[in-house]
Amino acid sequence: MTIQGNQQELLDALQKLKSKQWIDLTHTFGPDSPHFFALPKAEINPLFTHEDGFFVQQFSFAGQYGTHIDAPIHFVPNQRWLEELELKELVLPLVVIDKSKEAAENHDYTVTVHDIQLFEEEYGQIEEGTFVALRTDWSKRWPDVEKFENKDTDGNAHAPGWGLDALKYLFEERNVKAIGHETFDTDSAKDARANGSLIGEYYVLEQDTYQVELLTNLDKLPPKGGIIFNIVAKPEKATGFPVRSFAIIP
Repeated sequence: MTIQGNQQELLDALQKLKSKQWIDLTHTFGPDSPHFFALPKAEINPLFTHEDGFFVQQFSFAGQYGTHIDAPIHFVPNQRWLEELELKELVLPLVVIDKSKEAAENHDYTVTVHDIQLFEEEYGQIEEGTFVALRTDWSKRWPDVEKFENKDTDGNAHAPGWGLDALKYLFEERNVKAIGHETFDTDSAKDARANGSLIGEYYVLEQDTYQVELLTNLDKLPPKGGIIFNIVAKPEKATGFPVRSFAIIP
């Protein structure tokens, strides 16, 4: 094929993609947005204004703020930094497992291998190299901090998440590439307290891959057939960073 032919092929592919539905999976975040309790609030301040001739702001926030991507080194020493993730890793076929009903009935709901097998019975086996997102509709609590943290009278948070066995099934039996969810953490809050750590999150990042946290609009996606794009800045030696995730669906 000629150079001109290759160019037209790319342009045709782009036009075809643009004819599909594009869904933003990213929260808008600011100083008052929900964030992991150990992190400080974001700060956004003007450095220059239009009166100075141009408008420039200074942003200060933790890497793991808003909808964000976690690089392997976030939990695992000597693993890859964010800048080392390949571009083609950030664009993947998308699978969405819906456990929103269960999470509404049980805020500590923890996804099991059985849940995934039930999904596969209905929609077919999860393909290798996919991005698997857990839909719980927890994102609908955004931007209400109190509802998002969902703490009881003893100060313990309650939020759904992945079970370790379910994650092992996805990565070891189905060879998926990455995962994502709507909550602060990979693990359910109940599991995190019981285990004394985020063993599910450690396991995922130990696979030398990434995850995306605090996704939104998963309720607008089909179980299969979409493609996720995780577009992120490239700061030097970053363990994570706010991401602009979106999906293209048929």
